[in-house]
Amino acid sequence: MVCIAQLPFDEAKIKFVSNMPKLNKKSSVSKKRHVPYAKGFTPPTNRIQLAAIGNDQNLAEFSPGSDDDGFFSPVPQPSDIDDWLAQYCEEGQTYRQFYRECPWLSSRKWVYTKQKFNSKGNTILEKYPEGKIYLLPLGKFDSDHCVDFNHLQEFSQIYLGIDVVSMPGIKLDITNNVVSWIEDSLPDESSRGQRTSSRIKKQTLNARFNSKPKHYQIRVDEVLLKLKRKIPDDALCMIGLTMSDLYGDETDLFVAGMAAGKHRVAIFSFSRYDPTLTFDIGDWYGIKQDLNGIHGEERKRIILQRSCKLLVHEIGHLLGIDHCIYYDCCMNGSGHLREDFSQPIHLCPVDLHKLQTLVGFDIRERYQKLLVFYEKHEMCDEAEWVRKRLQYLDTSKGSL
Repeated sequence: MVCIAQLPFDEAKIKFVSNMPKLNKKSSVSKKRHVPYAKGFTPPTNRIQLAAIGNDQNLAEFSPGSDDDGFFSPVPQPSDIDDWLAQYCEEGQTYRQFYRECPWLSSRKWVYTKQKFNSKGNTILEKYPEGKIYLLPLGKFDSDHCVDFNHLQEFSQIYLGIDVVSMPGIKLDITNNVVSWIEDSLPDESSRGQRTSSRIKKQTLNARFNSKPKHYQIRVDEVLLKLKRKIPDDALCMIGLTMSDLYGDETDLFVAGMAAGKHRVAIFSFSRYDPTLTFDIGDWYGIKQDLNGIHGEERKRIILQRSCKLLVHEIGHLLGIDHCIYYDCCMNGSGHLREDFSQPIHLCPVDLHKLQTLVGFDIRERYQKLLVFYEKHEMCDEAEWVRKRLQYLDTSKGSL
């Protein structure tokens, strides 16, 4: 969500912004003001928005509805100099551009993939019938302040319409200001009948520590390099997820993550998604926690919502979907945490059309499954939005 560059299919890694403004209670209630867009950016008109959707058949599933319906607002004008569109002049990606350029829809096999390929397939699932998305936990995901990894797997599979598989995790050991990457090396299948034993691999990671708040950060590029070596043969992409804080350069406050687009591998951190935390704008280790004023279940719900949104946004990039400038949308860019948290989890008609063409799912069925997930996890705003959208589709003509 929060990124400097969005180059999903370039060899260059995607590095996510680290100099986010301080997030605290005072700033969160400060009076909004309008800030100019980045030089060269012009907000799209209604005509440009509708053309970007590419809804030639006037299908209700891809209709934004009327202003009174309130489904898809325009991207808000910046209110902070660090907001996404105050910093970057994004060109946007229409549905037709995505259809022409997405390598997953090409008749040629992705150069780094090792799985079966059907050049005559129409969707990513037909072209790569064995393809899956893999999630790999780096460190613990079992404490009270962590999101349940199974919930992330369940949500992303419903949202994207592609099989999502959780991989065995990598353990992190933090002892005496040293962070170690620990994984079990299982015996080879071909050696059955022979005496074998699993071997534990332990490697030291580059990290930095501050003893006073007992906070540490792991260097992100080294983790990404290790993940590249672990991607399964049938993976469409693999995402490493961690509750540990990350950084790239010594001058960084933090980075939210990094991706190597052509290698289909990424690593992202949820460490700053806890609503009980506030962050210092000057020091990477300046983190305070206030457990008063928020119930434990509400805290977990907020972390889950924020983590789910980040995950599907970043997988969307790896699937070829660029940042959205047409509507308030899950695929908007963001310049800082406050902006990230304010953005919706749903896809606008432009990006829903892209994802549906890529995967081929039934849109109503997808919404119904999302509604069940949102209700189950008491994500009330999201559930109400989906409920109204389904009602709109039920009363509209020209549906799929």
